[in-house]
Amino acid sequence: MSFDIQAIRNIAIIAHVDHGKTTLVDALLNQSGTFRDNEEVPTCAMDSNELERERGITILSKNTAVTYNDTRINIVDTPGHADFGGEVERVLNMADGGLLLVDAFAGPMPQTRFVLQKAIELGLKPLVVINKVDKENCRPEEVQEKVFDLMFNLDASENQLDFPTIYGSAKLGWMDTDYKTPNDNIFPLLDAVINFIPPPKVEEGNTQLLITSLDYSTFIGRIAIGRLQRGALKQNQQISLVKRDGDIKKCRIKELYLFEGLGKSKVEEVNAGDLCALVGLEGFEIGDTVADIEFPEALPTIKIDEPTMSMLFTINDSPFFGQEGKFVTSRHLNERLEKELERNLALKLESTDSSDSFNVFGRGVLHLSVLIETMRREGYELQVGQPQVIIKEIDGIKCEPIEELTIDLPESHSGKAIELVAIKKGEMLSMVNKGDRMLLEFNIPSRGIIGLRNYLLTVTSGEAIMSHRFIEFQPYKGDIPQRQNGSLISMEKGKSIPFSLNNLQERGKFFVDPNEDIYEGQVIGENSRCNDLVVNITKTKKMSNMRSSGADDKVKIAPAIRFSLEEALEYIQSDEYVEVTPSKIRIRKVFLKEHERKRAQK
Repeated sequence: MSFDIQAIRNIAIIAHVDHGKTTLVDALLNQSGTFRDNEEVPTCAMDSNELERERGITILSKNTAVTYNDTRINIVDTPGHADFGGEVERVLNMADGGLLLVDAFAGPMPQTRFVLQKAIELGLKPLVVINKVDKENCRPEEVQEKVFDLMFNLDASENQLDFPTIYGSAKLGWMDTDYKTPNDNIFPLLDAVINFIPPPKVEEGNTQLLITSLDYSTFIGRIAIGRLQRGALKQNQQISLVKRDGDIKKCRIKELYLFEGLGKSKVEEVNAGDLCALVGLEGFEIGDTVADIEFPEALPTIKIDEPTMSMLFTINDSPFFGQEGKFVTSRHLNERLEKELERNLALKLESTDSSDSFNVFGRGVLHLSVLIETMRREGYELQVGQPQVIIKEIDGIKCEPIEELTIDLPESHSGKAIELVAIKKGEMLSMVNKGDRMLLEFNIPSRGIIGLRNYLLTVTSGEAIMSHRFIEFQPYKGDIPQRQNGSLISMEKGKSIPFSLNNLQERGKFFVDPNEDIYEGQVIGENSRCNDLVVNITKTKKMSNMRSSGADDKVKIAPAIRFSLEEALEYIQSDEYVEVTPSKIRIRKVFLKEHERKRAQK
């Protein structure tokens, strides 16, 4: 089925995390007749990855397409977290316009600014959708004004500032130009897309397609995804693959696909302006150009922001090595990281002095922890060091990454939060009252954000909502105090005994339960004082031949503190590793033996 160029629209859905992008895509798919009447419709249909479903966030951008009034609308769902900014930057290259989704209560947030800035720089026309107008205390008109102010501040052109606004609720499945009179469908939004977003601009000339995304199928292998800028592509056509470094390879396209609903439909030919998937290309990478066989011309490659954080990845060499994972060697680890580099453009890899360790650079703790979590589920065992912020020298001055931090929290807790951020070298920018909640904005070094979320959630009883985005490198702000409390370290290998745990409870909080396997050098708890303490929790009670009744009262042991992966990464100190296996997350000292640790300190 071929489409007229005027009957194609390419749009990207951009928004802050949790403002309803994936829910809106669900509504678009449902109401455009993508699913049969008797078909079971999944929620968050685009979040296909298990990790995405669990966390309720989009990590990888996805493509889909719906047909409405004989117009084919290609939709790209993007992540909202700045940590996955590499994904956002890539996919915006495929779109001609963007649906800017904003929560009717929260208004524009840091990531809204981040993704919108990218879209404006690329010259995309935004169509503003004020979502969640069914919420209590929502303020759609005020939010619409704030969006306009934000776009003005981001130097949007007059054409971009002249945007229509659609109001509605993606969850309830309605959109309209007036939020006071809800209807029962989202067709006004689709009409606005067709009327307002321009069709693709097509230049005359030889074939050109920039590969902006990757997919993988176990049946057909690697799939290249991109937007055809010029010319046409046919099945079995010979093409030139122009690499990022200028090398040219000859390849043949075996199969061509267009996006349709949640799947792809095979086609004979694709015309310029459409988004398509190509099968059969060998050795391609994101940023390569598919060009004409005789006269290949490369497209400008994708520019990606620099990473701001690094972590040491090393093989698991703890006493429990190889007990739980399938892939445990340095070769496995290296191959998996190399494979990740192909699709994750914001990631960088550097080898170290040791063949067993690698430095991995990324956008933030979340960006790197998603990679570690994915590897853990695939059966890898590895150890990860403390996250390190990248320090650059600019014009002879030592500089570090600075981020804009926004904290939304109850007013009663705001004083404590301000105090915490000040300790971490944060500078306050603004303080806005929203009913019984407070919106605080700071500029803070990236180093200060590591470990801040846990403290904030503790002092605000779990009510704080924190988001941040990278701004720029600024001169180094000085030392930031780290974790105050020392670690409780296991003296011996064995099982943790309830009797010993009970006796040591006043020493601190434990991370292990009774009868759990532990090893020498494992961090089994947090000391109540600032120094590290080596303790033996494998010691059992000595039996005597006299046992009086009532001497052994039931032992009451406080439940163990369990860290998520991000929490563990933010918690550890420079002389500690997080040991990650498919079934466990442990914290350990880099040197397991006490005499080795003392020697290293000298």
